[in-house]
Amino acid sequence: MRISQENHRIRCDAARAMHSASSVEPVPPMHVLVVDDEPNIAELVALGLAYEGFDVETVTDGRRALRAAAESTPDLVVLDIGLPDIDGFEVCRRIRAAGFQAPVLFLTARGAVEDRVRGLTIGGDDYLAKPFSLDELVARVKAIARRTGTGRATSRLQCGDLVLDEDAREVHRGAHKIVLTPTEYQLLRYLMLNQGIALSRGQILAHVWEYDFRGDSNVVETYISYLRRKLDIDGEPLIETVRGFGYRLKAPRPGKPSAAQRRAATPGSPGERT
Repeated sequence: MRISQENHRIRCDAARAMHSASSVEPVPPMHVLVVDDEPNIAELVALGLAYEGFDVETVTDGRRALRAAAESTPDLVVLDIGLPDIDGFEVCRRIRAAGFQAPVLFLTARGAVEDRVRGLTIGGDDYLAKPFSLDELVARVKAIARRTGTGRATSRLQCGDLVLDEDAREVHRGAHKIVLTPTEYQLLRYLMLNQGIALSRGQILAHVWEYDFRGDSNVVETYISYLRRKLDIDGEPLIETVRGFGYRLKAPRPGKPSAAQRRAATPGSPGERT
């Protein structure tokens, strides 16, 4: 995708589908303005935030940033300091002077302490040095949103009676807490972000085990089996096998009795009273 010089809104259909399919609370997505004159970085940040459910707008210089802040009133600004026309410090100073109160996260290749102090002093809320991890940037955006009360995105993913709380890193199915290993947690999170979407084994390997994974591809089948054993003890199976392709997480049909309910209703079962 090419980042043009004109102010535009990143509308990533796949990211929207992932977010809406996760059955999160029905609130408007948090609107983030990304300001960076390097197209590759702007694209990376925009897609990363859109994937997490944020509504993202990008601009490539200070003047467009000032206009976007005034016109679209973003909930948070990710602002590069080294812009070609007006640097990020001056952009922040001007929008604060104009009464803009949304939090600002600075991005910069400068690592000097005085630069960080200056950015925070003129109204910045956080500071991230380049090169940075996209996961860290997303985590900082979420943390700023929680800390300042501007966040409208939720950290709660849900599929039927299965709930994953990203802040607490806890998983529950109904009233039961499910203990997962770190890899099982990442796999389940990826499936829940893409609820209803068939994911190939290659996609799962790339997102859960990273692109440099060189092990046996059967690891996906192994961990899917681990998840099924833990998730489906007292409920309907949630992970479907897409033959010859991969897997899909799908909520059970409304009104369908759970496995525990069926056992209790079966004559002679341990759940039946005599």
